[in-house]
Formats: sequence, C-alpha cells, structure tokens
Amino acid sequence: MSEFTIPTATLNDGHTMPQVGYGVWQVEDAVAEKTVAQALEAGYRSIDTAAIYGNEEGTGKGIKASGVAREDIFLTTKVWNGEQGYDTAIAAAKASLQRLGTDYVDLLLIHWPCPAKELYVDTWSALVDLRSQGLARSIGVSNFQENHLQAIIDETGIVPVLNQVENHPYLVQEPLRSVHERHGIKTEAWSPLGQGKDLLQDSVIAEIAAAHDATAGQVVLAWHLANGTIVIPKTVTQSRMTENLGAVNLTLSAAELAAITGLNRDERLGGDPDVVGND
Repeated sequence: MSEFTIPTATLNDGHTMPQVGYGVWQVEDAVAEKTVAQALEAGYRSIDTAAIYGNEEGTGKGIKASGVAREDIFLTTKVWNGEQGYDTAIAAAKASLQRLGTDYVDLLLIHWPCPAKELYVDTWSALVDLRSQGLARSIGVSNFQENHLQAIIDETGIVPVLNQVENHPYLVQEPLRSVHERHGIKTEAWSPLGQGKDLLQDSVIAEIAAAHDATAGQVVLAWHLANGTIVIPKTVTQSRMTENLGAVNLTLSAAELAAITGLNRDERLGGDPDVVGND
C-alpha cells in the first residue's frame, strides 16, 4: 500500500485521473517493463506512453507484471505525427492497443498538431469515433496552441479533456492556461521538472526546498499540483519515483508559489508546436 494519497483531477467528460503519473519518455522498451512495474509498486496509478516512444509493448508487460488490476490504472498513449489523418489515426490507435496488450486506453492524445499537414482536425474526428467505440475512454491533445484547439472544437463540437504541453517554472504558459480554463481543458505538463538542468539548481527553488526540508524536484512538483496541473515526471530510479510522489504531501505558501511563478522566462526546452512535424 502506498504511503501517498495522490489527488485526482476531474476531466470535462466526467472521468477522473491521478494528478501525478509516471511518464516513460526516453525509457527503452526492454527497461519499461521493469520501471513501469516499479512505478505501480511505488503507488503510481497513471502511466503515460506514446507510440513514438517505442516502449508500448514494455509498458503493457510492466502493467501485467505489476499485479495491479487494469481497471485501477489510468493508461495514456498518443497518435504520432506520421499517423495523422482519419483512417491512419484509427489504425495507429488500434496498433497501440495491440502493443500495449489492452482493449482500451483511458486517454488517447494527438501528439503534435503538425499544422502544415492540415490533418489534425481529421485526426481529432478519428479520436472522437475511437471514444464512441470504447477504445479510448477519454480523448485529448498534446502541444496544441489556442488556434489549434479552437479549430477542433469548432469543427467537431468536442472539447479535449486536456492538453499535454511543456510546462515548468521557466515556461509557465499563462496565456495558454487561460484558454484551457475557458474551455474546461486540464493542463498536463510534460517535462514538469524542466528536464532537471538549470531549473533544479535555481536559487529560488533551493531556498524554498531548504525551508521545507524537501528536494528541489518536490518543490517544483508541489507548485504544479497547487496550480491544478497534472504532472508525469519521468525517472528510471526507484528511489526518485518515491521522492517525486512525496510532492503530494508538500504545501507551499502563496508567496512561495508566486516566487516560483515569477521565474518564468518563456523558455522552451522542446520544439515549437507550430513547427514540429510539419516536414
């Protein structure tokens, strides 16, 4: 039994998901089986993968090896850029299910909008139909900007449950978060810790961590949770998995939260959503 009570987020379709999950980006397929099982043993109940990560098979094996019932796990995967378009997205999602060894995913996302391809609306229509078929319980997007979100909502009338975007104290994304708030879309952060590097060495973060006898990572994750953000920190170290979960027990003051938000640089570590996947 986990010592942590992970808060949940209620999505706009009525489903709920853990606010802290385990991401397997850059985890090799052969390693994913072990790390996913370890994450579930540590207390995680949300697992985030994607077709392009090349580890859906290992992720599925890890879920089975964990002994945790499938219905107790919130599983996310994503349709990759080269699989956009209605028919190809349907086929890609079904292939993901086969690799994962499951009949459904709890959340299916479009990985990037790839706007120059002009296929993301058709791809969204495919996800809508996959949801109606029970192959995906909830559907959302990743790396979408305001105009991309508005286009799929206008064309289909279906609002994504969340938008998974790069989000950390150096890229706060307040304008996009305001759009999410207006539509009832949850914000989910990839690279919530800024991929380590400079952010976890920041003096503001370090000072707050020292005041709470916490780690820098726990402070940043606690900031996300206080903002209502869903986070999927990635690590292959079992001790760090547990350490990250410790953020759920850390409460920061309003002044501390404001100081962390004030670190914003509008600095991306990943690609520009208007550019990625257009070639």
